Amino acid sequence: MLMNDLFLRGDYGVVSTNYAALLIALLLAFVCGHIIAWIYMLTHTGLSYSRSYVNTLVIMPVIVAMVMMILANNLVLAFGLMAIFAMVRFRSILRDTLDTTYVLAVIVIGLACGTMKFTSAILGCLATAGIMLYFWTTAFGTRHRYDLILNVQWVRPPADLAELRTLLVRHSRTTQCASQRSNEGYPGVDISYRLLLRDPARTDDLMDELRALNGVARVSSLRAGDESEM
Repeated sequence: MLMNDLFLRGDYGVVSTNYAALLIALLLAFVCGHIIAWIYMLTHTGLSYSRSYVNTLVIMPVIVAMVMMILANNLVLAFGLMAIFAMVRFRSILRDTLDTTYVLAVIVIGLACGTMKFTSAILGCLATAGIMLYFWTTAFGTRHRYDLILNVQWVRPPADLAELRTLLVRHSRTTQCASQRSNEGYPGVDISYRLLLRDPARTDDLMDELRALNGVARVSSLRAGDESEM
């Protein structure tokens, strides 16, 4: 009978546990964590993807919500919990600063669920998901300054470079000379250009015209990506 009373009559704390609210808080935290995790899986780029990190985004708001429900405005329990967490050191280093934002988001959502601010949790989850999708679909923050890095070995006198520049201007909206150096052994120069092409699909046409141009001994190209960290 004593065991039945301990397990069936609820928690023996300063504030009685509202099990319906606890269940709703945990389920809502689980659903919101799933939404944030799905957004992360959809929008993530780079090499730092980790399945365990995705699982963390799901379980963390549930744990935080449970902690907040257990504390129930009890300062003694709060200080005891701080002492326990002080003994735990998390040594995982997040390579991407945006990953830290995801962790912070699920913690805040868990706090909202645990304090029974369900509307705030739902709106916060939707707002976070919407902003992350906005970043992903618009590629916000990237800087696309040029499409092609072009290396040309020019064997005619440097005074004849105007013919080369005319060809490049015809194919590109922006032409920037990144470097130009002279080499001993022939009268020409090695030049490196950064080009923002008018039509990136016509890169092969540009290369064919350069090879056919009188004075170009050798030409090579390298496609340039967006100036953003992966």
